[in-house]
Amino acid sequence: MKKHLIVLLAAFLLCSFTQKEVTWVAIGDSITYLNDHADETGNRVTKGYLTGVTERLPNIKYINQGHNGWTSGGIAENIEKLGLVKADVYSIFLGTNDWWGGRPVGTIEDYKNAAGNTTVYGSFRIIVDKIRQLNAQAKIVLITPMQRNDFVYIADANNNAYGSYKKKNGQSLEEFANAVIAIGKYENVPVVDLYHDPSLKIENLVNFKRLKDPKTGEYKNYTYPQSTEVPFNPKTDEYPYPPEAIKLTYDGLHPSDKGNEIIAKDVVRAFKKLGLSLK
Repeated sequence: MKKHLIVLLAAFLLCSFTQKEVTWVAIGDSITYLNDHADETGNRVTKGYLTGVTERLPNIKYINQGHNGWTSGGIAENIEKLGLVKADVYSIFLGTNDWWGGRPVGTIEDYKNAAGNTTVYGSFRIIVDKIRQLNAQAKIVLITPMQRNDFVYIADANNNAYGSYKKKNGQSLEEFANAVIAIGKYENVPVVDLYHDPSLKIENLVNFKRLKDPKTGEYKNYTYPQSTEVPFNPKTDEYPYPPEAIKLTYDGLHPSDKGNEIIAKDVVRAFKKLGLSLK
């Protein structure tokens, strides 16, 4: 009898300290995609934010649905072709490419009224509706785009873009971040607000940008915001972000290991609030 009680107690304790595996589908753009494609960062990144989250919360297993260069509109347009599966939790980390692509952000009414894939608000509604179709009880976490400095693609400097310090197509990147926040509030789901995270301010994203001094033609290390006033010629100039320029991003836009660490911690905090961590 005593032996049976010990076995039952052990089983009870085992059940108390274990938790079923949680499946997480991470929907996003290149920041999410690069978690599993470090070679495309020139191996400047060794750990993306998805890996950082699951190392802290080992009961969670991620499925990477990051799509390089895609907007929320692209995700919404292809929502039935992505192979999204039923999961316990979904994160949506989009918006920066919508801003650079000049897509209209729209209004919260576009979301409420399911107005279609013509604005960012409408695109997010399509994505959220698909998630709820897959699993009506699924947890959802929204992640705002983070601020961005001047981006220069490490594999092709001709692919470059100015940072969020000025508007694109009359819209600020902050408007897109605020749209994600508004959707989160309307849906009563957690929002990881990277845009307004003090540690991810634009001046913290790179140590410097190496550019030619217009007067002397000599290379100098320019810090933000002076770096935004010096021209860069991708056809003749050296890549402006050598390894020592890496800070929270490695190219002005995509997070470095340090940047991904910050994102991972913020996502973990949101997941814990949803009760997804081990007890």
